[in-house]
Amino acid sequence: MGIAGLLGFPRSQGFLPAGDLLGCSVTFEVCCTGVFNMLKQRARLIAGGLRLMDMAMLGIAFPIAYYLRDRALGSGNLLHDGLYPISTYWPLFAASLLVWQFSSWTSGLYAAYRTQGVSTEVFRLARAFLVLAVVTAAGQFVWKERDLSRLFFGLYYASAFTMLVCNRVAVRFAAHAARRRGHNTRTFAVVGTGEMAEEIVQAISAHREWGFAFAGYVLEENASAPKGAKVLGRLSEMGAILEAHVLDEVIFGVPRERLDGIEEAVMHCEEQGVGVKVLLNFFPNRIAKLTVEEVDGIPILAFSRTPSEIAPLVTKRIFDVVVSGVVLLLAALPFVALAAAIKFDSPGPVFFRQRRVGRNGREFWLYKFRSMCEDAEAKLHELGDKNEMKGGPTFKMHDDPRVTRVGRFLRKTSLDEFPQFWNVLKGEMSVVGPRPPLQSEVKLYKRWQRRRLSVRPGITCTWQVSGRNEINFAQWMELDLHYIDNWSLWHDLKIVMQTIPAVILGKGAR
Repeated sequence: MGIAGLLGFPRSQGFLPAGDLLGCSVTFEVCCTGVFNMLKQRARLIAGGLRLMDMAMLGIAFPIAYYLRDRALGSGNLLHDGLYPISTYWPLFAASLLVWQFSSWTSGLYAAYRTQGVSTEVFRLARAFLVLAVVTAAGQFVWKERDLSRLFFGLYYASAFTMLVCNRVAVRFAAHAARRRGHNTRTFAVVGTGEMAEEIVQAISAHREWGFAFAGYVLEENASAPKGAKVLGRLSEMGAILEAHVLDEVIFGVPRERLDGIEEAVMHCEEQGVGVKVLLNFFPNRIAKLTVEEVDGIPILAFSRTPSEIAPLVTKRIFDVVVSGVVLLLAALPFVALAAAIKFDSPGPVFFRQRRVGRNGREFWLYKFRSMCEDAEAKLHELGDKNEMKGGPTFKMHDDPRVTRVGRFLRKTSLDEFPQFWNVLKGEMSVVGPRPPLQSEVKLYKRWQRRRLSVRPGITCTWQVSGRNEINFAQWMELDLHYIDNWSLWHDLKIVMQTIPAVILGKGAR
């Protein structure tokens, strides 16, 4: 099988249509197994060393925080209450070390940073500490036997985070300084002389701190070298080039229609233990995020336009469970009063349930307080010409005659939506996300609008806080897609905070 086949591309004499390429399961096994395993072992060794250093600093920070709280701020100074003996805190400290393994894993803390900035590493470190603090605090709340000092734990996390950041910055500074002086460097060659090949050389050469030294170009057959460029030889001479030059990596920057032509050169690199990288800029106009995943040792090229980082998604789910559980618990008695009002106002069940479409087309039962008459669905066809939501399949109408008296109050205050926190607790919905549509509406979506189904639907969203029924359908879809493309935990929190006044003022509600 040729390189193009390994990458999931059929053989072709010319460029392949983008639709055909995206339809393939794009994998690349051009990195030889021996080199791939060697690099993984080296990465694991470095990550293991950093993990040990982090664990040591977490241990050092613990007695430092205890001293600061008990002595500097304790009975002899600002605060008039000392701590329990330090032995009381050791079990919780041991538990926090175990949680650290989880939080650092979900944050991708021990990934490779050679070609990334320090801000990326510090951000992941902060994210790991946030998960650590939340899980530890939740554990103390559930299983606490004594009232332990929150200030002590605040000092502990602050001092530990400071020490780890200083350590990472120092390690990075030392590594960059060593690489600029020619130590711990990797020599690479680039196969190809086109625009893509020249761009990768310029990008790497602009960062001396990465420690890469450019050895020269390897020309394809019948190709000419850039003016003044250092040339190591032709692609057909790869075996001799590897014997004559010290090379740690060879980067192949050839067009996709010539991938089959590099197979023999890749084999030469494999035989001599030289690492191989293949530039995958095959979709220059793509809008999805590109990541490399691994399935049983097989590298896979993945395209995704939905949030995929584990730690923020785990945190979002924890937030959903906590919020939905608290709301359902606190609102139990008011729900009973609302149920009585609904039954007294009109015949029919208290709750209205309806099949809705969730993430990636999964259907589920959505629950609401009934705000319409019992046969509202049967009467919908009578009102079709009065739909005020123009340009889309969703039905919205001012002063809908099917709405009951209590229902108008429920809709104006959005109280009819509260049973959906049960859907959130079950994992079918989220607190924040695009509103779940009906299957009949999804069938009428344009293709670009279906991407709003790529995330878990929510109770509130950008549409809810942007006028709701006062905006048209196309704008609604654009708001949902903008939310997906720019998703973050902070964005979710802002939407939640904006929802509160929108609900109180009844902005856009009908």
